Amino acid sequence: MSVLEKVRPERPATEARQPRVSDEHGRRIRAGELFWRYLLLLAVLALTIGPFLWQLSTSLKGPTEDIYGSPPRFLSGHPTLHNYARVADTVPVWDYALNSLKVATANVVTNCVGSALAGYALARLRYRGRGAAALVFVLAMLVPVEGIVIAQFTTMRELGLNNTLIGVVLPGAVGAMNVLLMRGAFRNLPYEIEEAAYVDGADVWQRFWRVALPSVKGTLAVVAIFAFMGAWDDFLWPLIVLSDPSKFTLTIGLNYLHGTFANDERLVAAGTVIAVAPLIVLFACLQRYFFRGVGEGAVKG
Repeated sequence: MSVLEKVRPERPATEARQPRVSDEHGRRIRAGELFWRYLLLLAVLALTIGPFLWQLSTSLKGPTEDIYGSPPRFLSGHPTLHNYARVADTVPVWDYALNSLKVATANVVTNCVGSALAGYALARLRYRGRGAAALVFVLAMLVPVEGIVIAQFTTMRELGLNNTLIGVVLPGAVGAMNVLLMRGAFRNLPYEIEEAAYVDGADVWQRFWRVALPSVKGTLAVVAIFAFMGAWDDFLWPLIVLSDPSKFTLTIGLNYLHGTFANDERLVAAGTVIAVAPLIVLFACLQRYFFRGVGEGAVKG
């Protein structure tokens, strides 16, 4: 037996079998602290996902079930999909969803392409006025949308884009926040990677397309999700630009459910679930890239 084995005290068998929970720094977390952490996480989860689950439950309840009872009943006794069919019969919801999908897809493409190009130019290219250009994007984030909506509407009218889906897409084609996100991701990339590509004869476009862009796919997914959510959920700007009901987006079209059937909360809840479902699907598809986020860009060994 070695000297260390003689000096080291033996742990009881019950203590050795207990699992050890530690944080990211290796510090052991006590049971009471772990309990309060999980309790806080459950409270945040309830506040975040609780309203959506309640809307989903309301949309599945039949006309004979009381949704205002006390205490409230979360699970439906006889779930039905009839409310979703009633939404489609009340308003052309699928046409509105198609218009929203066109706007959101165009917004994702323009933001991903424009933000990637602008972010790379601000982060990696050296030219006079680069700092001032980055400051302009920061200042653009401080301007509220309501303060420039009249100027945007006047611009669209002068361009003849009123009452068109292009007029809905154009003002949000490249978001300032998305440009700054891509700029931060590109700045985290070591310069040695591009210098090696430059030595091999790669020009600026090749370094951007083959070296820099594949390294920031996580941040690009964040931009795509933010752009899709912003375009899909936007209500004020499409309401101002569009006047033809056949071109309405989903958020404007579902507003008719509130105006005409204000007392039928089941119908409104079904329309809300229809509007939220594409966002859930998008996040589920891109979540593996989303959580890389803006921390991406480091060299992987």
